[in-house]
Amino acid sequence: MRLRLLRALAAGGIGFSCLAAIGAPGVAAASEPLPVEHNFAVGFLKGFLKAGQAPPGANDWTCRPTAQHPAPVVLIHGTLENMNGNWRGAAPLLAGSGYCVFAFNHGAADDDAPVQGTGSMKDSAAELAAFVDEVRAATGADEVDLVGHSQGGGPVPRHYLKNDPSAAGKVGKLIGITPSNHGTTLSGITELGRTLHLLKPANAFLERTAPAMVEQQIGSEFNKALDAGGDTVPGVDYTVIATKYDEVVTPYTNSFLTAGPGATVRNILVQDSCPRDFTDHLEASYDPITLTHVLNALDPAHPRPVKCRTVLPLTGPIGPVGY
Repeated sequence: MRLRLLRALAAGGIGFSCLAAIGAPGVAAASEPLPVEHNFAVGFLKGFLKAGQAPPGANDWTCRPTAQHPAPVVLIHGTLENMNGNWRGAAPLLAGSGYCVFAFNHGAADDDAPVQGTGSMKDSAAELAAFVDEVRAATGADEVDLVGHSQGGGPVPRHYLKNDPSAAGKVGKLIGITPSNHGTTLSGITELGRTLHLLKPANAFLERTAPAMVEQQIGSEFNKALDAGGDTVPGVDYTVIATKYDEVVTPYTNSFLTAGPGATVRNILVQDSCPRDFTDHLEASYDPITLTHVLNALDPAHPRPVKCRTVLPLTGPIGPVGY
């Protein structure tokens, strides 16, 4: 409700400073530095029960892209997450770096429910399509760049790009953080379930309550259809950022893509640039090394050095962080 009010006020001409003064979610005064969280556990707990609020730095509907960063960035959360719990690291970092940043919830009947991203990924892709159009209309931008985590970095935007005819020319870059592009065994749980003849009844329950969790299993009908004809669409620049300590997308190499005609793909393993980065699937969207790769993928003409440091699963880096 507050986000709808914010959009209405912005459309009516109330400026950024006034919106900040009334405490609009995700908007900070220009003179105040935005807090960038690098600890998943802390960020998730701060945002989980406030799912309807945008993360800091996101959803300023008065934002206009600059010549340096002409494409707004749309953040797409993962399974069982929401925009506020997933993006309290990336959203303020990108906003503080000069991007117009937008986030939304998908995959749940209630937009304010803490648990999102469980519905059919086809429906989430349709929600993404509508949100992309909303961002383009508000900012005047021709294209947006997509940054997503898990299903939000892979199958949801890939389904949108592949199957929505209106998507052509609207997306310049897709950057996936530990995306479930080619399905997962969930650290062997699905294979064990097949062996014990438990997977079929479990999936029957999930198909009624959380179909996205079935769709992301290796060999699912959704995966087969998504991968048919190749991983990419022409005209989009793809970046995949994976970690070998991913316990959710297994094997982690299932995150990686193969470029088809007219597309470019960069597959990045964070440990290649920093062996001391032990980030897991959940910490990845808060990991400063992963986020440095995101910044560089968004603006490859001005790459930032990857500052290697020890990063722990779930709780993030040891010591201060700089970019």
